[in-house]
Parts: sequence; C-alpha cells; structure tokens
Amino acid sequence: MTKQTFIKGAMILLAAGVINRILGFVPRIALPRIIGAEGVGLYQLSYPFLAVMLTIITGGIPLAVAKWIAEAQSNGDEGRVRHIFRSALLLTIFLAITLTSLLLLFSPWITAHLLPDKRVQRTFLFMTPMLLIVGVSSVFRGYFQGKQNMIPSAASQIVETVLRIIFSLSFAMLLMPKGLEWAAAGAMLGVVVGEIGGLAVLLWKYAREKRTPALLSEASMPSTAADKGPIMGKLLSLSIPVTASRLVGSLSYLLESIFTARSLATAGIATGIATAQYGALQGMVIPLILLPTALTYSLASSLIPSLSEAASRGDMATIHKRLHQSMRLALVAGAPFVVILGLFAEPICRMLYNHSEIAPMLQLLAPVGLFIYLQAPLQATLQALDKPGKALMNTFIGAAIKLVFIIYLASKPEFGIYGALIAINLNIVLVTALHGISVLKLIGFRMKLRDFMKVISAMVVMGAAARFVMNREPVAAEWVNLLVACACGAIVYLALMVWTNIIDRHDLTRLPKIGHWFSRT
Repeated sequence: MTKQTFIKGAMILLAAGVINRILGFVPRIALPRIIGAEGVGLYQLSYPFLAVMLTIITGGIPLAVAKWIAEAQSNGDEGRVRHIFRSALLLTIFLAITLTSLLLLFSPWITAHLLPDKRVQRTFLFMTPMLLIVGVSSVFRGYFQGKQNMIPSAASQIVETVLRIIFSLSFAMLLMPKGLEWAAAGAMLGVVVGEIGGLAVLLWKYAREKRTPALLSEASMPSTAADKGPIMGKLLSLSIPVTASRLVGSLSYLLESIFTARSLATAGIATGIATAQYGALQGMVIPLILLPTALTYSLASSLIPSLSEAASRGDMATIHKRLHQSMRLALVAGAPFVVILGLFAEPICRMLYNHSEIAPMLQLLAPVGLFIYLQAPLQATLQALDKPGKALMNTFIGAAIKLVFIIYLASKPEFGIYGALIAINLNIVLVTALHGISVLKLIGFRMKLRDFMKVISAMVVMGAAARFVMNREPVAAEWVNLLVACACGAIVYLALMVWTNIIDRHDLTRLPKIGHWFSRT
C-alpha cells in the first residue's frame, strides 16, 4: 500500500475536498431554485436526526481504527491491523442494522412529535438506508487513513459527490409535481445513491489491495475470543468517549433545530416561514462559511494518525511541528473566505441563490469563520493524544450555552432567526477557545500571536483592495466585477503572506503541478 507523508496526505484530501466543495455547491445553488427555501428547510430538517444516529454508529470508531492501525502499522503488526479493522466493521454493522430497524419502526412518532414539521416524514424514511452505508464506509476510510493512504477516501468522496448531484437534482425535479414533501424526499434519495457509489469505490480499493478471500472469512479472523477481546476493548475505550463528544454536538444540532422552530413559533412566526428561515440558515448560509473546512477536515484526518504515531514514539517535537503546520494552514487558507463572504454577502447570496434577503445572516456569521477553521485541528489533537474527554467537556459546555441563548433570543420577535445565529456564533467561539486552552495545558502548544496578527492585517488590506475594485465597476456584469474583485484581493493577500513570511518557498514547493517552479528559484 502507498503511504503518504502527513502533508502529502493532507493535500490529497484537500484536493478532493476542494473538488467536492465546488461540485457540492451545484445542488446548493440549484436545489433552492427547484424546491424553494421551504423545500430546502424540509430537506434540512432530517439531517439533525440523521447526524445523531450516525454519531452513535460511527462517532469514534473510524478515529479509533485510524489511530490503532497507525500504531500497529508502525510496529509492523499486520495481524493486529486486520483484527482491529474486522472488529470495528462487525460492531458498526450491528449498530447500523439495529438503529435502522428502530427508526423504521418509530418514524411516524418521531416525525410527528420530535421534529418541528411533520411534512418531513417521507424525507426521514428515505434517509434511513444511509445509516448502514455511511457506517461501513466510515470504517473503510478509517482503515485507509490509519495506513496513511488518503487516495481511496479522496476518490470515494468525489464519486459520492458527483452521483449525489446528478440524482438529488433529478429526483427533486421529477417529484416536484407531487409536492414539496416529495421533492425534498427525492433530493434525500439522491444523497443515498451517492453514498452507495462512494462505498462501492472503497470496497473496490480494498479488494484491489488485499486480493484475498472474503473480508470476513473464518481463516483470517482471530482464532480465539482472547485475541478479539483486547482489540474490541481498546476500540471501545477510545471510540466511546469520542462518540460521546460528537454525540453532544449532534444532539445539540438536533435540539437546535427543534428549539429554533419552537422559539420562532413563540415569536409569532408561522411554521412554513420558520421552516423556510431554517432552510436558508442551514442549507444556504452555513454551507458558504464551511467551504474552507475542506482543508480543516483534510488536516484533521491526516493529523490523527500522524500525531498518534509520533506520540507512540514520545516525539513531542513532531507533535508540535504537525500541529503548527495544521493551524497555520487552516488560518491562512480560511482568512480570505471570511473577508469575501463578509464584504460581498449581498451579491453572493443574490447570484447564488436568488435570495439577497439572507445576506445579513451571512454577514453575521462570517467573522466567526476563523474560529470554525481552527477548531478541527485542535479537536483532532485532543483525540489523537488520548484526551477525548477534554473535547467532550468543551463541546458540552458550548452546546449548553448555545441552546440557552437560542431559547432566550430566538423567541423574541426583534431577534427571530438572528437570535439563533447569535447563539451559534457564541458556541463556535467558546468551543474553539476551550479546545485551545486544553491543548495548551496538555502539550504547552500555543499559536504565535505575531503570525495571527500578520494574517489579520493582511485580511484588512485584502478587503480594502477588493472593495476598491468592486466599487470601480470595471465592467457592466456584476458577477464579473465580483470575480475580478475577489481575484485582486486574493493576489494582494497572497503577496502579503509571502512578504511577511507566513508562506515561504518551502510551502510553495508542495503545490501540485507547479511546486517544482519554486524549487528552482
């Protein structure tokens, strides 16, 4: 198997993530035009419950698989690698089948009493197959990441995204004549088709690598319960705290959707309008600010096995080096998005969604983008260094405060949906700060204040340059002016990053295809 370095692995996942984010915005843009904000709201309302179920099934298992396989691989113990993988796969399949059966049995009650809009039932039913599909896929991704081979995960993500785009939009258009409920359910069915395609790629990659008898053949399984016991126990010892930590976030997401709808109703907003506002927030605004998380996800996925391997050797210098690389890349790559989305929220929302009225939401959310981008590497560090309990407590504190503020602010007519958004912002800032404090206490790592101030200064100059170009209106078409302004701002920002040594020639040599140009200068 091909093993990549930390940076190379992160760049592979980043490339796939960027492609997926770009492709993923095709349905983000097209779906509201097909089914409207209210239809998007129905589509989005199923996701919080799905997130809770998937967290129970996969929350900490892929991370545990990646971590323990990386350690076993570093010790040359291929037998233990196989045992870890198969134990995790069996556990995931059992959990997925059990929870899928329960969801199908209780779906009428869940959609009528727990979810804020009963019209979501068809979408809810169509999503249930994803529990098994995504669960199995996550174990395979953890296996490949533990071996520090990010290509299968990257390939499966791209295939999943392409199929999701094609089938989600097709099914939504075909079912739209039957009503919004059916159209939203059709979009969800397209997501299921995409996940099946992504899993097929992972199975194909695994089969090509192994070229052995069936995955769960008796000959290749541990011969005794004593062999499996320690492995299963070790998997659970890490996966349960991580699952608990992520479950706090997932339950917070579910309760956020419920409390937001209830609070908006208290503020006198009708159910249909509340569903449309929630759809605009979760289906249009938040995905824009999450664009750079293609990078932070890539960094976190590569960081966990890399830090685990370094920790098993007691190599603190490598741990600090890898974390510094991750934080610096997340900050540098995310900062321009914060500037662009904050400055040009109105034309962006108008051109992408034909809904310029949601621009104030984007302007309010954009400033906390930096905290979102820094959060993933910090949380991955806590998990990789066997401190998932710290991440759990930090997430719990942030979630509790968010829900309290949603109830308090969103129920006031003068705040409405913006009250929920303020609460989300508080949660993001608080959890990131708590993660940073935990990492500081654990390994003494802190980000260099000078680097942070350099990036902030570059953001200000970039914003001024982009705004100047946009105000000049060099051509008649607004979208061309926006692209030119963003490009000019990005060039100014990149030049400042190089001038202030935040980005050096060594970083530029790592760029795919063009990196060799800089190595010769």
